[in-house]
Amino acid sequence: MHLKNLKSLRDDMLKKGWVISSFLFKYNKNEYIVLVHLFNNIRKKKSPYALVLLEFLEKNNLDYNLQVEANSNGLLIDAKELRNYFRIKYSPNLGDILTQFTDELNKHTPTVVTEKLSEEQTQVMSFSLSKSDSENPNKKYCFAVKRNPKGYSRSDFNDNKTRLLRPRLYKYFKDDKTISFCFSDAIENKKTDSEIIAHFSKKSSNLT
Repeated sequence: MHLKNLKSLRDDMLKKGWVISSFLFKYNKNEYIVLVHLFNNIRKKKSPYALVLLEFLEKNNLDYNLQVEANSNGLLIDAKELRNYFRIKYSPNLGDILTQFTDELNKHTPTVVTEKLSEEQTQVMSFSLSKSDSENPNKKYCFAVKRNPKGYSRSDFNDNKTRLLRPRLYKYFKDDKTISFCFSDAIENKKTDSEIIAHFSKKSSNLT
């Protein structure tokens, strides 16, 4: 068995407008948060055969991570590097062990975007999206929305981050791609959905 679920997941991400998704993976008694990244003009693929970029983060130590390109046939990585990260001991039947690993990973890989995420998954995804958007990863408190300059639209990373952290506010503005969401790293700057909408409406009316 290969990573056949990956293509279905990738297709569902494209359909629903997600550039990142997540699922949980357990192997060798260790638990991992797996981030699935789509390639774009910022995150470029190294291998022409890559379908997505997988990022493994050990739940007990999020700094212990591994990024690897993958497609439906498996992980595009050197076997030794994979063994070292997942602490797979060398053995004569290593080929069988790596096949079993791939089978296990495929079993954990959803075919559609996971809607119900743990708080830890949400925070890890938000952190990653902020870095991809060249923004301070600690900025997670939404305090305003802004109209982008003419010719500019909301980035996919800003879009997905808001869908994760402020789903109701996102639904209100989601169809207007000229609007981006502003985040602060200070919780005291956080505003409610009603406050943000009211402030934006007042500001917009003053411009007309």
